[in-house]
Amino acid sequence: MKSTLLQKLFLLACIPAFCIASVWSQDNASWPGFHGPDRRNISTETGLLSTWPQAGPPLAWKAAGIGEGYSSVAIADGLIFTSGKSENKTYVFAFDMNGKLKWKKPNGESWDVQVSWASAYNGPRSTPTCDHGVIYHLSEAGRLSAFKSSTGDLIWARDLTKDFQAEIPMYGFSESVLIDGNNLYVRPAGKIGFQVCLNKMTGKTVWVNNEIPGSCGYNSMVISDFAGFRQIIGASSNCFYGVDARTGKLLWNVDYENQHSLNCVDAIAFNEYVFITTTGKGCMLLKMKPSGEKLSVETVWKNDQVMDNYHGGILLHNGYIFGAGNTTHSWFCLDFLTGKQMWKSPGLGSLTYADGMLYLYDEKGNMKLVKASSEGFEKTGEFKVPSGGKGPYWAHPVVFGGKLYLRHDDTIFAYDIAKK
Repeated sequence: MKSTLLQKLFLLACIPAFCIASVWSQDNASWPGFHGPDRRNISTETGLLSTWPQAGPPLAWKAAGIGEGYSSVAIADGLIFTSGKSENKTYVFAFDMNGKLKWKKPNGESWDVQVSWASAYNGPRSTPTCDHGVIYHLSEAGRLSAFKSSTGDLIWARDLTKDFQAEIPMYGFSESVLIDGNNLYVRPAGKIGFQVCLNKMTGKTVWVNNEIPGSCGYNSMVISDFAGFRQIIGASSNCFYGVDARTGKLLWNVDYENQHSLNCVDAIAFNEYVFITTTGKGCMLLKMKPSGEKLSVETVWKNDQVMDNYHGGILLHNGYIFGAGNTTHSWFCLDFLTGKQMWKSPGLGSLTYADGMLYLYDEKGNMKLVKASSEGFEKTGEFKVPSGGKGPYWAHPVVFGGKLYLRHDDTIFAYDIAKK
């Protein structure tokens, strides 16, 4: 009875939070960047298949030739955008909705991962960000460029390594930049600019923050609007933090360092709560507490044993967190407010949500359709995605326009998942 009441209260609380989110997100007629219009990784699509045939949904089309990389897709202005490495250059690609190439533009020289065990995992990690006819992309080497979405014509570009005295991180620059109004947020982790804000139209610096401890953390930023504080929440190698979106002032930070000194997973900000997770450290729920012009955070709960997500992403739906744990190689469902484990199932990878279902894309290319329920792991479809090149299946899935978009290395696959 107590648990049911708690859940109802949580669902009522969801209404204002999601309304706030919609103020700064683009309309739902696009998937304008990494994890969608408001970075919740929740699609508003309906009318989708709730079960798949044994062989999986039909393949609508595929597009090869995008090169190495782990960029997902962004969709806006009737085009599909991604990025890849080819012939020692990083490229941004635009396809029409049928997979036909519209344009391909370079975004600087490519860069090879400098860690021996990961030396084969090259190419861009960042997903392009679309905003009002402009495509923004950060290459793995630190070149941040703005292109016209219709033609690919270059508007402006900046080199984060030179402009902010930054070193290319061990695994390359990986975040997908965040747009809010006229501001663009990016994290060079440089000596003269750790977290920075740029004017999205010109690329000129608006503010810089050098108070954040650690080095590059690899995750992408999210926006939180709570108690009069509009903040950007991100991570460094050893902490998660919130900065004032307007001024860049550090509002809070909490130590969260793992054995690899990286934090790849985006935080989830919901009302006064911030959920964080990282490999080897499990997960934690924080609660923000305002006091005048300051914010502090306190721990609601933490669990070192479950859902230590590496880079596959997590999502919050109806009061529950869904995602994978790297240590146990398992999918998890946790109660958001208590941390209670609702279910666990073998697997490791990335995910997204649409129309009551979870789309679980594992590192070996197995795509599972699972009910987004806390009552148990109920699979209603599965198929193996063909090889599109080499390396693991790390690009995050996207559901948009009745299609499921999956990438493996050099190839994008578009599957028809709409009900007929």
